[in-house]
Formats: sequence, C-alpha cells, structure tokens
Amino acid sequence: MTKDDLMQMRLIIFALGAASSLTLTAPSSIPRPPQAQEQRVGADAKDVDARSSSKPADTTREIKTEKPKDAGNLSGVYPTAGFGRGFHGLARDFLGDQERIWTSPAKLRFSDTEWLVPLSGISAGLFVTDRDFNKHLSQNPTTISHYKTLSNAGVAALIGGAGGMWALGHVSHNEHWSETGFLAGEAALNSFVAVESFKYSLRRQRPYQGDGSGAFFQGGGTSFPSEHAAAAWSVAGVIAHEYPGPFTKIIAYGLASLVSVARVKAHQHFPSDVVVGSVIGNLVAQNIYSRHHDPDLGGGEWRSWSAIVRGFESAGPQNFASPYVPLDSWIYPSLDRLTGLGLIDSGFAGMRPWTRRECVRQLSEAEEKLAGEDNNEAQKLIDALQREFRPEGEATGDGDDRGTLRLESIYSRTEHISGMPLTDGYTFGQTQINDFGRPYGEGWSTVNGFSAYATKGPWVAYVRGEEQTAPSIPAFSLATRQVVQQVDFYPTLPPGTAQPSVTQFSLLDAYVGLMVSNYQISFGKQSLSWGPGDGGSMTLSNNAPPINMFRINRTTPLKLPGLLGWLGPMRTELFFGQLAGQVFLENPSGVVGQFGQSLSPQPFIHGQKISFKPTRNLGFGFFRTTIYGGAGYPLTFHTLIRSLFSTGNENAGGASKPGNRTAGMDLMYRLPGLRNWLTFYADGYTDDEFSPIAYADRSAWRAGLYLSQFPLVHRLDLRAEGVYTDNPIGGNVSHGFYYENITWRSGYTNNGNLLGNWIGREGQGAQAWSNYWFGARNRLQLKFRHQKVSQEFIPRGGTLTDIGVRGDYWVRSTLSLSASVQYERWLFPVIQAGPERNVAAFVEIRFQPQKFSRSSFHHVIQTDSKTGDQD
Repeated sequence: MTKDDLMQMRLIIFALGAASSLTLTAPSSIPRPPQAQEQRVGADAKDVDARSSSKPADTTREIKTEKPKDAGNLSGVYPTAGFGRGFHGLARDFLGDQERIWTSPAKLRFSDTEWLVPLSGISAGLFVTDRDFNKHLSQNPTTISHYKTLSNAGVAALIGGAGGMWALGHVSHNEHWSETGFLAGEAALNSFVAVESFKYSLRRQRPYQGDGSGAFFQGGGTSFPSEHAAAAWSVAGVIAHEYPGPFTKIIAYGLASLVSVARVKAHQHFPSDVVVGSVIGNLVAQNIYSRHHDPDLGGGEWRSWSAIVRGFESAGPQNFASPYVPLDSWIYPSLDRLTGLGLIDSGFAGMRPWTRRECVRQLSEAEEKLAGEDNNEAQKLIDALQREFRPEGEATGDGDDRGTLRLESIYSRTEHISGMPLTDGYTFGQTQINDFGRPYGEGWSTVNGFSAYATKGPWVAYVRGEEQTAPSIPAFSLATRQVVQQVDFYPTLPPGTAQPSVTQFSLLDAYVGLMVSNYQISFGKQSLSWGPGDGGSMTLSNNAPPINMFRINRTTPLKLPGLLGWLGPMRTELFFGQLAGQVFLENPSGVVGQFGQSLSPQPFIHGQKISFKPTRNLGFGFFRTTIYGGAGYPLTFHTLIRSLFSTGNENAGGASKPGNRTAGMDLMYRLPGLRNWLTFYADGYTDDEFSPIAYADRSAWRAGLYLSQFPLVHRLDLRAEGVYTDNPIGGNVSHGFYYENITWRSGYTNNGNLLGNWIGREGQGAQAWSNYWFGARNRLQLKFRHQKVSQEFIPRGGTLTDIGVRGDYWVRSTLSLSASVQYERWLFPVIQAGPERNVAAFVEIRFQPQKFSRSSFHHVIQTDSKTGDQD
C-alpha cells in the first residue's frame, strides 16, 4: 500500500470520527413520561370537543415544553417543532447545530472507539477495494443514466415526502406530521453543510474522472462523501423514529439504501463515499432528533451508537474482551491432560487458540468435577492454572472488568544446527516444524521476543514481536532446481544463488479485538489451529507465520435451541485474511511473478468452521478455506460471493476462477471403557471437493491416539499420530496434488511455509511424543517423527527421520528454562546422493511476570514470584 493510499484511508477515518462524535453532544431521545401522556390525551380530547362545537378550534395552541424529570439539564431539547419560531429562532438553532457538529471531535471518549474503530476499519477496507469494484460495474451508458435518475428520484421522494408532511401538518393541525417534516429538513440541511465542507476540502475525483482511482486533492473532485446518501439517510432516520413501526422503517431505510446503491451503480460515487455519507447523515439525524424531538407528540427512542455500545459494556462478562492464549503456551498441554482425565467435557480442541476467559471457564468445569475426588495430579494442574488465571477469575467473579495491562512474557532462544537441514517443506521436507515459520539454517539462529496485552471492557489489544536471526541457505544444484521447477509448476528456473542470512523484527500475533455477546471480533496478525492433536492440523496450523486477518470467533460454547439441541454445544469461527510471500499466479493474461519479489496485491484467504459436541465424549467439526484474488483477480463483493458459494470450476487462470477451495473435518472421541484414559482423534482434508467424508478416498488424513496416563505411572502420557497425503488411489489424484494449485502457483502457503500439516504434498508420516510430568509445567519429553515422500512425486522419493528429547523446567513461578536436542537423518537423492545427518539443539529462557495493572491501570495485583513450580 502506498503512502497516498494510507493518507486517503486516514481521511476516511477522520471524516467518520468528526461525524461520529456527534453522538456525544446529543442525549438519546427520551420517550414521553406518563404525566405527559395523560396531558396529551386530555389535550386531544379538548381538541375533539372544540372541533365538534360551533366555535372554531384554537390552532395556535403552544407546544408543550415541559421536560421529563429524568431528562437532565437539556436546554432547548423539546421546543423546536417549528411552530411559532421566527427566522431568528431558526437561524439560532441552525448555528447551534453547526457549532455542535464542528466542535464534537473534542468531546470524543475512549469508549467511542468501541464502535468508531470497527466502523472506520470497514470504511477503510471499502476504500481499498473501491477501484476494483467500480471496474466491474456495468459500463452501458443507458444503465448508468437509469441509475442516476433513480438516485435523484429517491432523494426527491424522501425530501419531498418530508416537506409534504410539514405542509400538510400545518393545514390539518397535525403537529406530529409537522415536526417530522421539519426535523427531517433540519437534519438534511445540517448534513448537507457538513458533507459539502468535506467534499470541497478533500476533493476526491469521481469514478469517471482521471484514471478512475478516486484520487484526493484533485481539481474538480467532489466525490467524497456522497451528499445524496447523507441527505437520504438523514431524512429516513427521522421518519423511521418519528413513526417507529417496522413498515415505516422498511420503506424509509429501504429507499435510502436504494439511493446509496444507485449512486454507486451510476458511477457517481465509490462504495466508501456512500458508506461514509450514509453514516454522516444517520449520525446528524440522530443528533437533531434527540435534541429537538418533542416526546409528547409520539415517536420512538433513538439511542446513540455510543449509548448502545456502553450498554453492551455494562451487560456483563459476555462482553468482556480477552486475549488469546498463544498456541505454544504450556496452558494447552495442561488443559489437554485435564480433558484426557475426564474433567473437562466442553473444550473444542480443534478450534484454537482459546481466549484466557474460555480457559477459565474450562478450568471452573474441571474444579467442579474434581471436588470430593482424590486425584493429586489433577489438583496440581488446577492449582497452577488458577495462579495463571487469577486476574480473569477475579474479574469474572465480581462481574466487573476495569481493565488489565500485562507484560505477558519476555523470552530468548538460541539454536544451533550442525549439518544441512531441510527448509523447503512445500517440495521436500522441514527440519523445524510448527514454529510459526521462523527462519533457520545450518549454524546459529536466535529468537528474542516479548508479548503483552491490554484489556478494557469489550476491547483487547495484543502484541507479540521478535527479533529473528538465521544463517544463509545455500542454493540447490542445477539438477535439483530443474526438478523443483517441474513439480512446483514454476514458469522459470529457481535462481542458483544462496538465500541471504536473516536479521529481522517480526510480529507474530498482533491484533485488536472487540467482544460482543461472546463473539470476539479481531483484526491483525493471528494464528489458527483447526485440528486436534500436536502434529499440526491438515488445514491451518502454526507451521506458517500468522496471517493478517479479520476474524469473528464464538469464544465460548453455545447451546442451540429447539430440535437442534441434540447437536450439543457448538462453536463457530470465520476469518478473511491476506497471504504473504506468494510469488507466482496465473491469471487471464498468463503467469505473472518472479523469484525474489512478492506479488502485488497478494492473494486473499477466507475460512469458516463450525464444531459440535453432541455428547461429553464426542466432538466433531466441519470447515473450509478458499484462496482467491491477487494480481489480475479483483477483490469485489461479487468475487467474494463467488468464492464462497460457487459449485463450479474453471480452467487454471480463468477470469471467473472461484478460488483454491479446500474442505475439512475433525473429530475427537473418548473410547468406551477407557474414557478417562484414551482419546482417538482424526483430521481430514480435501481439495476442490465438498467434504472429506463424502470423498474419503480422495482426501488426505491424519489420525491419532492420546493416552493421558499410564496405569501405575500417572505422570506419564503418550501421543501418537499417523498422517498421509500419498493417497492410496494413486494416479487417480495427480502427484503432488494436495496443497498445490495451478492458478495460485505458490500453493497453500504463507510466506513460503505450508499452512497445513508438515507432511507436504505427497507423503506418509508418523509422530509420537511421550511426556513424564514432574509437576504441572515441568516435564521431560521424548519425541519421534518419520516422513516418506513418494517417488512418483519427487524422482526416487525421499525420507526424513527425527529423534529428540526436550526438557522444560520452571525455576520460579515466573522463570522457565527449556532445552532440546534433535538428531535427524534425511535422504533425498535428487538433492544429494547420500544421506545427510544433522543435530539441532536450542536453549530458551522465558520470563513471565505475574504483575497485572488493574482498575484503570493503577491498582496492582501481584502473585508470589519467589516460590518455584515444585508441585
């Protein structure tokens, strides 16, 4: 994104901020109190009597200006229906309205970020897609003219209708009609002045001007924001709240929406223009209505967006945001052990990461089940987790979340690999797996990082950053590079130069989030794991760096109502993100890209998952992902819908190619007779098919067993997994089929690392881990991994075998040491004739301070940091 793009996005955010702060200067409209209703009924009765008598009715009756007792000191809120006000009164109100509009940014509160930031983000996202969207609209002059006429007619109908109500109200002595028309006109006039000020200051070109990019600060530019949209939504908002019935709202808002859409279809505005214009119109109308509406005349309450959000914030823990627990945290093995022991039934292991509050919920479930039982190992786990989640437990207990600021961890890892490792998991294999795509090579590598988070009501911010160093990687031989070009469908031969050494700062998970009724909406770099077990999901794992994404996640289980209740608790998640490091793509103009330079723009990826637990021992889920867009493929609403719902396909590089679509499923089952001992799990993946269940023979699978404890040795566990992408039906699925795509030729990768399982595109493998737990967090682990790559994919095939040992020891409750040694032997004749052996070892020190700034970041809660984890 260029500097000009960033500047223009800031302008959108500024415009929204200026308009949105209007909600701070106006109270929510207050329904008339019972006393006023009685007075109104009496007055109406007198009017009826007067009209039925021989005397003429008194049409000059003064409008009531009495305020309800709970209205506060709101000067000038009610006596503004337009009757009896002279020119000076109208002018004074108009100038007062304008003063509030232009001084309102100074009144912004922190709580207003809870809706202003998401709204600004949506508008900025529309801005990014403006040009591509307009390119795919109809260019027929007749069609464009029809939409332009339609937009003008729609605005005329709304404004004319409001004017008609004002005039007819005077004639028929209907004060409610007159107020509706008058306030609608007042709102439209105020929004018109605000919008015109922005238009002639920002001077954005219309879609038919210049090169169609919508550049700002250009002569003759008057596109941003849309005055038609602002006027339409101003009038519609007033009418819809003066007469708050569903039919009125459908008609008013439907007509305003028609105007907004027509302005885009007529090539008069970009989508972001009409969205920002509509928001400005709506906010101005709410401000006018709230300050000038007479509740004695009827109408409904119009709460400001700020008031609505503050209502969510005070609604309880379901609206308290919480950071996600990193995928490499010690917390997950501890909760897995409690689940394997039968103390947690409602966890969804195939949908990680979990929020800290979700971990607290599962911990509470384990505590309840353990009550009265004698299980020393389980109690140690619970005690350690209670110490970790003490702040969340306290906030949940008192129903108040006053905010938290925490430095979560500081860590440093030093690693050395002697011997040449494998670093190309997409084609051959990987020496280091499931490590967030961190760089490595023969020699010394380091990682020095930190993580921190802050929460305040429904908001959360999290950041994890690292300085990463790694040695250079030598180039493959000419013969090897020719094989890589052939099997990866590259248009040119990979370069014969070494990859340079790496010294970089990298953000891993870094996001902001908003919690609304147990749905956390987050934006930023985020990791996902969509499969049970430790070996890595077939679809999404931490084998690759986190993806920049917009994500909506149901963080806690939801019980479905009615007949669907038999499915048990459920969770759902969806995301929309953009990949990094994709190099080649085939579009309608041919294959584009070159080695050493990432595509611009990068392809996008979106995914959806839903999981169920019909019984305490059985859980399953279904999910899909799609890679689409990128250079030569526009990002528009139409292409998004096609990628989501299209059931057809097209040849590689086709103009209407829906995307690289994958589908998956997972399940977990605690085996009968061994419920608290042995768990079976599986994870399936299929490419361009509906489901791994429907096409099991054309899918890739991973399955495993988890033994949470051994008889007589309760501190020992064992996990074993098998995985394959070397499909048994062989040639019926092309070799190297999984994770590759002829259109998006960099495959199912992010920054060169497989998004799914380490097994690669056509291989068979197995993994095993056994842990002996000295305490809740202290352990000694033995691990094994074997991979066999098909010779039908890579000439003469290849094998890789790892054997390793790892130890984790918490010296104190805040300080841990970890060390690992791994021996590896690999043989890929296409790389070198004989086998290669390497030894990889690392040492890591991690500091996790147990200090939490609470209560508006002033009160400090501190746990004991002197006692080691000796439980």
